[in-house]
Amino acid sequence: MLLCPDKFAGTLSAPEVAAAVADGWRSVAQGDELLIRPLADGGPGFVEVLAEALGGRRVPVPTVDPLGRPAAGEILLTTDGTTAYLESAQACGLHLLSATERDPKTTTSYGLGLLVAAAVESGARTVVIGLGGSGTNDAGAGMLAALGVTPLDPGGASLPYGGAALAAVDAVDGVPRLRGVRLVAATDVDNPLLGLHGASNVFGPQKGADRADVLLLDAALERFAAVLERDLPGCPAGLGTVPGGGAAGGIGAALLALGGGCESGIGLVTRATRLDDALDTADLVITGEGSFDHQSLRGKVVAGVAGAARDRGVPCVVVAGQVSTGRREAASAGVTDAYSLVEHFGGEEGGGLDAALSRPAEGLRELGARLARQWSR
Repeated sequence: MLLCPDKFAGTLSAPEVAAAVADGWRSVAQGDELLIRPLADGGPGFVEVLAEALGGRRVPVPTVDPLGRPAAGEILLTTDGTTAYLESAQACGLHLLSATERDPKTTTSYGLGLLVAAAVESGARTVVIGLGGSGTNDAGAGMLAALGVTPLDPGGASLPYGGAALAAVDAVDGVPRLRGVRLVAATDVDNPLLGLHGASNVFGPQKGADRADVLLLDAALERFAAVLERDLPGCPAGLGTVPGGGAAGGIGAALLALGGGCESGIGLVTRATRLDDALDTADLVITGEGSFDHQSLRGKVVAGVAGAARDRGVPCVVVAGQVSTGRREAASAGVTDAYSLVEHFGGEEGGGLDAALSRPAEGLRELGARLARQWSR
């Protein structure tokens, strides 16, 4: 059996999810062979999963959160020191903000710039930045400022942080301090920076933006993109429409403007964990995430795993905190069955949601045991 879940956002990391399900399975079928491959796309948990798969050295890096408060970050350096991995969510993550603090007009990606700068100073020649789960919508303006490229207003003064301030951007000044490092954005989001399918319209509301905010932010990012194209050498033309530019509130576009490229986050993790080899020998696959919904089947971990299992004729079971995907839609993507912690705890007083959020490991162990009784040979 192959166990390869994503994180349960806000409760358990991918390795913790895998360990809980495995513990439950082994309590029923101790003799079964379990292959454990925790997964991630570019969002929270990207560095942790890669560190488990690749080894290397995890280096703590002090940074700041989307409101400029101190935050703990890290970079993962490969054994030979040539490549550094980091994740935007450690500095820009929505999970770092309370519900009342979520305002993409003012949040900044500056902390990510500090992580990138540390990776550059480490001597790595390639820096891979996992993008996902951000609470920012500033098109990477804060990150650029931390790297030496400062957005200016018409009077030549530095702009305040946040996406809304970019409505007044007139120029950028400075040279990015990258020392020739190759930048790679690891993301499975193909949204552009601008427009109906862009960062502000699609992801802004999840970060606290109302309709008026979305319109303001999209216009501000359009202005910023035009300035970057004009003032930043090597910035590609049509920056606002390049696929992947809308990732992490437009940080994808900033990395493209710096000459970086995009790569599939789940594809990168799949190769690092040698997931294909594990799939080739599995007779059952268990994957999962916090919320199995319509977005899960569009480029996320569960979709990739289920599709790969389907192609090999292997059953794939999903465990999740909540399940809202229709059975027919899930089956067409390769999902054999799906189990929800909310439903598992549903008979408890107060309903299953509170228990699913407060006792996810316990619930996953119980689901693991249930799955072993159903599927172990």
